[in-house]
Amino acid sequence: MRLLLVEDDNHVAAALSAVLARHGFDVTHARSGEEALRALVPEGAGFGVVLLDLGLPDQDGYEVCGKIRKRTSIPVIMVTARSDVRSRIHGLNLGADDYVVKPYDTGELLARIHAVSRRTAHEDAVGAGGNALRLGSVHIELPTRQVSVDGIVVQLTRKEFDLLALLAQRPGVVFRREQIISEVWRTSWEGTGRTLEVHVASLRSKLRRPALIETVRGVGYRLVAPAA
Repeated sequence: MRLLLVEDDNHVAAALSAVLARHGFDVTHARSGEEALRALVPEGAGFGVVLLDLGLPDQDGYEVCGKIRKRTSIPVIMVTARSDVRSRIHGLNLGADDYVVKPYDTGELLARIHAVSRRTAHEDAVGAGGNALRLGSVHIELPTRQVSVDGIVVQLTRKEFDLLALLAQRPGVVFRREQIISEVWRTSWEGTGRTLEVHVASLRSKLRRPALIETVRGVGYRLVAPAA
């Protein structure tokens, strides 16, 4: 897989590139946001994943993520020292597929790269249903992967849509955290749990229906169907 590493620290980039190369990745290193955007022309330039550091010298990493998402659907993993939930949600809202906090374990990073790179097969499976789901004012079009609330389209990331579609196909049923991670992230790696929490929080915020997704303590989540 070709991987674009966006990192302004040459020492960090060199060490990480060496590790990724040993695991079979063809790494291209971009030292700035502008260099990264040029590398993605035309139409993603064949990259499978973008590792995006937020502390870039020429522009904010969040801004770069937004520009990448407007140009291509390549999975983006943000890599940053900003660990607060608000920063994570902001990154996901801009279209990031995952968020890794420094310092991180190399095994963790590799697991996340493999998880997001498998998204296409899952998206095709989700979209193959050929129908729509309606939950009160929330309307979910599976084939087009479009969600609207009160007739207004809501922009969701790929994983947010996959998560919502999974829960919405069986309203009232409790999905275990492990099951959600397996079906949406296509991995059994336990460290993805924190990412799941952030995606649930982001969905509640975007849909403006915080009670729609209920946390079942110690088990997982379920979608609460609105009363008729």
